[in-house]
Amino acid sequence: MRAALLYSAAGSLLLSILTAAPDTEDRTGAAERRGTAVAAARAKAAGVAFGPCPDAQDLPGSMQCGTVRVPLDYARPDGRQIELSVSRARATRKDPHNSRRKVSRQGALVHNPGGPGATGLYFPLIGLLPEWKRIAAAYDLVGYAPRGVGRSAPLSCKDPKQFFTGPSQAPSHPSEPYKRERIARAKAYARGCAEQAGDALRHYHSLNNARDLDVLRAALGEERLTFMGSSYGTYFGALYATLFPAHVRRMVFDSVVHPDPARIWYRNNLGRSAAFEGRWADFRAWIARHDDVYGLGGTAREVLRSYERASARLSAEPAGGKVGPGQLQGAFLQAGYYDDQWPHRAHALSAYLKGDPKPLIEQAEQHPGAAAEAENSRAVYLAVECNDAPWPTDWRVWDRDNTRLARVAPFETWDNVWTNLPCAYWRAPRQRPLDVGTGPGELPPTLILAAERDAATPYDGALELRDRLAGSILVTERDAGAHGLAGGPNACVNGHMEAYLLEGRLPGRRAQCAPHAEPKPTAPDRAGAVERIR
Repeated sequence: MRAALLYSAAGSLLLSILTAAPDTEDRTGAAERRGTAVAAARAKAAGVAFGPCPDAQDLPGSMQCGTVRVPLDYARPDGRQIELSVSRARATRKDPHNSRRKVSRQGALVHNPGGPGATGLYFPLIGLLPEWKRIAAAYDLVGYAPRGVGRSAPLSCKDPKQFFTGPSQAPSHPSEPYKRERIARAKAYARGCAEQAGDALRHYHSLNNARDLDVLRAALGEERLTFMGSSYGTYFGALYATLFPAHVRRMVFDSVVHPDPARIWYRNNLGRSAAFEGRWADFRAWIARHDDVYGLGGTAREVLRSYERASARLSAEPAGGKVGPGQLQGAFLQAGYYDDQWPHRAHALSAYLKGDPKPLIEQAEQHPGAAAEAENSRAVYLAVECNDAPWPTDWRVWDRDNTRLARVAPFETWDNVWTNLPCAYWRAPRQRPLDVGTGPGELPPTLILAAERDAATPYDGALELRDRLAGSILVTERDAGAHGLAGGPNACVNGHMEAYLLEGRLPGRRAQCAPHAEPKPTAPDRAGAVERIR
């Protein structure tokens, strides 16, 4: 699962312990439980020395940064330590609707945006937005970079200068030579991860992310954690709830990863590819409804033909020498996450087919300056997902499953294979996924937010988590598919989130919200907007 933005206006995947052998589970688990307690006690005593952020010149003065030390290996809490970068904006204590009214502080709200591999360091800036001011008044907003990300003991598997390979192809039904070439690249990337990280590679996984969260809680001086996890953040948040239920105050799970152990992570990725086909169809239908603006076709099928025509043209001659079919597909895949991108992508496609490639190049090109961050994010993504669970190690399994899937869901299927294929050749030990769940009374009530047509984290994951965490309540945005609902355009969803975080109040078990409004089409060049593209 890639990162869910907390509605991107703020800026642009165990209670059993997982080991390689079942007969050592109890012994190793006990050591790691003790190590977590030791690390948390040390963090509580040390606290977090917040001060200016390293890139303070680009950040508002209200945001501060610090670090928290955690063990690389929780079974050896006195061994190698790593530092996690943490950010904070203090609760404003000001009622945004009544400047004379002081608001009681409720502690820290810690957020993880997903990934794996996404940083949460910029989360405190969300408090500057109107939709977040009431929450920012009551809570210190706390973000952090999980282990491996950014300055938090960063992982890398490849020279960032060689990471972007555009312009690239994106065949929906790849040939055998193309598959062999991608297999070789996957093997090389997995080898690079093992060579660059060494033995430390095995310690980057979801269980340790959950443990790190408990150490962070202690360092912040919080007896009980208030946490919001988006996308992948819902998965290790659910692990945290299972491991440390007595340490939970309130938890919001926004856009939920399906937590069934049998689906972590190979089958979850198959489900995601299938779901993206539906979201791609939603996007094309929206473009077709605005054919008077974009001229890409009056039906979803006609829009698909326009897209395929652009892809074929880019295959023959990449736009600006930078944007090929792979970059086009990547840009439109992002629109499957966030429908506020639909007007921009549709305009870029329309303009390109009319002879103006500039909007498409601006939206789809891979910028060398972002290569280091992108490579780091991919390294962490793969380390966590590959370490978390068994994956098929026989290419024939991948080929069989995805060839079948691509017949009905060609849009993302093979791109998703190439993203995850290094896990088939991974050189670190695999975990056995935790059977997430809590019984009645073990965990305080929690809030789940989900959109029915979310493709990155399909809706059945939210239903599954609701059934596994006793007392949890699911708020559903009907007939919508944006990934990451918190603080977004749906006032009903935001109202439920505020009521829970500020008052501890939850809606009825089957709470539903009408969908947010569809994005409005934009037509920067109205004079040429209705011209039919041929």
